[in-house]
Amino acid sequence: MLFKNYTAYWDRFHTHFVWHVGIKIICTSLVPQSRTWKTYLTMMHWSMRRQSSWVQLAGHQGTFQLSEGGEVLKLYSEVEAKCLDCLMRDPLRPFVPQYHGLVTKGDHGYIRLEDLLSGLRKPVIMDCKMGVRTYQEGELIKARTKATLRSDMYQKMVEIDPSAPSAEEHEQRGVTKCRYLQWRDTNSSTSTLGFRIEGVMMEDGSVQRDFRKIRTFAQVTEAFLFFTRRQLEILKAYHSRLLALSDALKNSIFFRTHEVIGSSLLFVHDHSSKASVWMIDFAKTTPVPDASPLRHNIPWAEGSREDGYLIGLTSLITSLSQAEKKEQYKSAKIPQ
Repeated sequence: MLFKNYTAYWDRFHTHFVWHVGIKIICTSLVPQSRTWKTYLTMMHWSMRRQSSWVQLAGHQGTFQLSEGGEVLKLYSEVEAKCLDCLMRDPLRPFVPQYHGLVTKGDHGYIRLEDLLSGLRKPVIMDCKMGVRTYQEGELIKARTKATLRSDMYQKMVEIDPSAPSAEEHEQRGVTKCRYLQWRDTNSSTSTLGFRIEGVMMEDGSVQRDFRKIRTFAQVTEAFLFFTRRQLEILKAYHSRLLALSDALKNSIFFRTHEVIGSSLLFVHDHSSKASVWMIDFAKTTPVPDASPLRHNIPWAEGSREDGYLIGLTSLITSLSQAEKKEQYKSAKIPQ
């Protein structure tokens, strides 16, 4: 079954409660035995005052905190901070969380970000990792230079597909990082559609993360229908938002001059049909050295630095359009 109920995974999670300024925070963290979803939701926060949900943006455990002012604090990254600062003066500003500068808490620095879930009740969230690859070219070069066998990456590969390693890799019980990075992307819709669904959180808090089998437009269409509960107004809102994002990207100097790797589109809606899409995660987004513009809509060839971001966006727009038409057709057939 493509969409597995989160209850089946509950034994892999543990929950602990932290009380801070009279507000209950539930932190859900992944036990080391299961790390197949690389970006997992690590915090859910209920405001007793507004009775609305706050869910931490997808990221690695320990990366995020919630501030008393309602902002999301993300562990400082010089690369990401520079990107966000540039984006505040770019046509893409309406599509990224507002950047409020830096703050220090204890021994760590944090990026202050707008809480994208503010004002939403029981939000439903989907994280889509964009592009035809999720690793930087430098990572690949470094991995080749240090071609050591990694047993941890072998285990991750076997957990997903026991037949993926070669006979030699099975015998050695290890794979190189270079091999793993390329296999990980080719084993998902990243390589076929230019994006992959990392996970979905429904309004009841259940998390769906088994989307590895999604490879076709028809499967993505069904995923959107599942995610939106087939609500036509929400499908239309997402479709419209992605078209507006596409226009903004065409006019963005930032987008033309940056290699966008590992960034996500965060889809968020609630029961009132409020829906939006946001660009998040820029820790691997770097400027092109010679400032020559990237096209973003062609397959990657090593050395080109092309990321295929627009390939993924076009795939998402196409799938949403198909989902919208499917629901419109279904509604027209139902007698009023």
